[in-house]
Amino acid sequence: MDLTPNPLHEDIRAAVREMMEPFGDQYWMEHDRDHEFPWEFYNAVAKAGWLGITIPEEYGGGGLGVTEAAIVEHEIAASGGGMNACSAVHIGIFGFDPIIRHGSEDLKRRFLPRVPNGDLHISFAVTEPDAGTDTTGISTFARKVDGGFRVSGKKVWITKAQQAERMLLLCRTAKREDCAKRTDGMTLLFAELDPDHVEVREIPKLGRNSVNTNEVFIDDLFVADEDVVGEVGKGFRAILSGLNAERILASKAALGIGRAAVRRATEYAKERHVFGRPIGQNQAIAHPIAEAMMRLDAAELMVDKAAWLLDNGYECGKEANMGKFLAADASFFAADRALQTHGGFGYGKEFHVERYFREARLKRLSPISQEMVLNYLSEHVLGLPRSY
Repeated sequence: MDLTPNPLHEDIRAAVREMMEPFGDQYWMEHDRDHEFPWEFYNAVAKAGWLGITIPEEYGGGGLGVTEAAIVEHEIAASGGGMNACSAVHIGIFGFDPIIRHGSEDLKRRFLPRVPNGDLHISFAVTEPDAGTDTTGISTFARKVDGGFRVSGKKVWITKAQQAERMLLLCRTAKREDCAKRTDGMTLLFAELDPDHVEVREIPKLGRNSVNTNEVFIDDLFVADEDVVGEVGKGFRAILSGLNAERILASKAALGIGRAAVRRATEYAKERHVFGRPIGQNQAIAHPIAEAMMRLDAAELMVDKAAWLLDNGYECGKEANMGKFLAADASFFAADRALQTHGGFGYGKEFHVERYFREARLKRLSPISQEMVLNYLSEHVLGLPRSY
């Protein structure tokens, strides 16, 4: 991995930072408070050309890699936008990977050109209330009919379902007990959110409130054969191919939140005077901030290694999972120390660190929990017996 500064990457960082200048902490505080989708920000990202950054140039995208997409999300989060910002644009930046890798040429040409201009909003509909991390345990079922499938079931924790036109919908086309392998018999569909057959209910939650999270109830929804992504019965493979990349991008967003927290804590420690001197002169304040910076830097090295391996065609499951674990913990440590540095004021909304705290906590759960990362490393890296 080459650690020499990359001019393209430096240009991306500078351009994203400039784009984020109109969207300061106050903007995100208000949108989080009002549960209002950040359309001005979303449109700015589309105008700047960051949506579709990983989509091949032949379909109007940027044709760049996960490394570059991760830089974009890191800078968006580090500006103070955090997960309110990143979740608003994450699917446009990277979420079309299953279609790029597994979709038919017809599917690609119908939909990918609509991504870069921000015209096409979609959701990822995989998780179910009774399956959770056990994706093979999903029960949403698609029965074959003439010309396509009829789908019924329920999904949960579905981001942006209220804005989405379509969803990448993973469902069973064969019962689990009828399959030789538990990962067989699932199919990925690019389904319309037809309001006559799909009901969306928002889930109240702790943070990231400018982007809605929902339950989705599906009743006899028709999906045409031409909207199948990849092979029928092989949908798990289509989903699996993008998991490492998703963890890399999520890690970079987490690191961005941590950077914002360290920035806020450092500024406050310089400006706040108690007993006649700045509180940052006290080691009890200064050392935890320095440790937070160190943890973020260390985690970022692992995440960058994972991104480099992926973009260069190497296996990166170990590094992507380790990076996710380390980045989530480093981000939360930084947010917690920023809140502590502010004392009682940190608990109020005026200084914004309470929002960083709430959003950093999410990264220890999503897109995979810390415990499942440890399960992966125990089994696939150390060779220990499977525990679940």
